[in-house]
Amino acid sequence: MRIRLGQNNYGKSRVRMLRLSRQENHHEIKELTLEILFEGDFDEVHTAGDNRKILPTDTIKNTVYVLAKQYPPEPIEEFAEHLIEHFLTYNPQVSRVKIAATEHPWNRIAIGGKPHSTSFIRSGNERRTAVITGTREETRFAAGIEDLVVMKTTGSEFGGFIRDPYTTLKETKDRILMSHVRAEWQYAAEEIAFSPIWHGVRQALIETFAEHHSRSVQHTLYAMGEAVLKSFESISEIHLAMPNKHYNLVDLKPFGLENHNEIFVPTDEPHGVIEATLKKDV
Repeated sequence: MRIRLGQNNYGKSRVRMLRLSRQENHHEIKELTLEILFEGDFDEVHTAGDNRKILPTDTIKNTVYVLAKQYPPEPIEEFAEHLIEHFLTYNPQVSRVKIAATEHPWNRIAIGGKPHSTSFIRSGNERRTAVITGTREETRFAAGIEDLVVMKTTGSEFGGFIRDPYTTLKETKDRILMSHVRAEWQYAAEEIAFSPIWHGVRQALIETFAEHHSRSVQHTLYAMGEAVLKSFESISEIHLAMPNKHYNLVDLKPFGLENHNEIFVPTDEPHGVIEATLKKDV
């Protein structure tokens, strides 16, 4: 029996970095978490224990910090592209580099209504993401958002669904809709204004969620993805995941009170899972 090595990669994960840019009158900060994976000519590493083609993962980590000194990591896609170019240039055994980058945003603290020049605050767990895959022939870019927490307290209904002997859910014309949105989109253009497009996509998702009259989470998810694809020519497809985080109406009748959609119990588990990918026809 012959054993053959299949797809394989190696690299460094959870590389954390904060870059502080000291301007004359203010500071800029960028906090990133990176995963860097190599594919290439590594068969003998596995089959014969020959490490001559292995760049240590500790070196991969160190390279992130050195290049962060040489290149500002803004936007994160361009910083990742610098890393890919470096690794492919100095490592002929590597055929493909994939970098998954997460940005942890910080906002300036406001003092007397004015943003402080050197003090920052983080609100929530929302993150900007990017996945950049590079070979010596091409580089592909994808971007995204994680944990974009949104809620609307009306303009959402759910009815007309299948009923079987185990269905207990009641139909509703007015419910709370809340989700932790995860969005990932693919770029099709060669020249991309990464940061302006990212902020534009985020705004399109938020505005569509707020204005759309929802008949289901699927209905709103499609409207949000459709708005992005129609607004940005450089984006070829988008994947959206919108868990349905439930807010259950409290029964106040035992206490002689009516609950007119005012008092709810937030529940985190279990929750509905809704995902879809929208693509442009070309």
